[in-house]
Amino acid sequence: MILARAAQATRRYGDVVALDRVDLDIQAGELVGMLGPNGAGKSTLLNLLVGLRRPTSGRVELFGGDPRDPQRRRRIGVTPQETGLPPTLRVGEVVDFTAAHYPNPLGKGELLDRFGIADLVRRQTGGLSGGQKRRLAVALAFVGRPQLVFLDEPTTGLDVEARRALWDAIRAFHAEGGTVLLTSHYLEEIEALAKRVVVIGQGRLLTDGTVEEVRDVVGVRRVSLVADDLPELSNVVRTERDDGRIHLLTTDSDQLVRELVGAGVAFSGLEIRPTSLEEAFLTITAAGPDAATNPIAA
Repeated sequence: MILARAAQATRRYGDVVALDRVDLDIQAGELVGMLGPNGAGKSTLLNLLVGLRRPTSGRVELFGGDPRDPQRRRRIGVTPQETGLPPTLRVGEVVDFTAAHYPNPLGKGELLDRFGIADLVRRQTGGLSGGQKRRLAVALAFVGRPQLVFLDEPTTGLDVEARRALWDAIRAFHAEGGTVLLTSHYLEEIEALAKRVVVIGQGRLLTDGTVEEVRDVVGVRRVSLVADDLPELSNVVRTERDDGRIHLLTTDSDQLVRELVGAGVAFSGLEIRPTSLEEAFLTITAAGPDAATNPIAA
């Protein structure tokens, strides 16, 4: 069942094309991670899907209808990149106010416990740290027992411990049948949480598939070795040096090793492995929309 859909969705701001003919379906039960550099169009797409903006052309749907319909929006939870919390209200009061908009909200104690902020219930939001405010903002997305949650950079500003606690809460929601679409600058976060990855660049959808498929779509492998010097090698996308080791991103690892042996290079500690999601992401976005691979069928 498709819960959210963008079909040839385009959004312009004057002469600027923020989103360019994007097709995306979010199925019930998915946990989808969206990657892209700043200005790629991630937040614009989320704003269209939740009804905060309308597409210039194309269409978007939420639960099969108009995302601006309050009945449909009541079935979602949203944490935008920036959240304005009333500074004089206490955390518990903010939760109560938000919960009043839903017919069957999650209990305040259960919600705050789930997100590790029960000890803040009496604190005014104006006195919270940036990380505490962010955890509250994410928690509020779940207060209405949503079927579908949109999280835009949910762990920005959190320390490692708080980030991993939030991951556990998102995983628990997904394990209970919830659907999640999240954006993140933390590639580790997408790799840890997402079952499906969407890469957006310059307003275009570049790649759509599993983490493994996104790695494979660029056809790049990482070859690491120890050597004093290397000759000119073919099919090398990028070269890095770290702690005496040389790391080569290559589109043909077998050919690269043959070239090393054929050139008589003395090397040791040879390792060949798939690219990380970060390396795949950098390769895909560097190519840009004109060179983008056709999206993988999810």
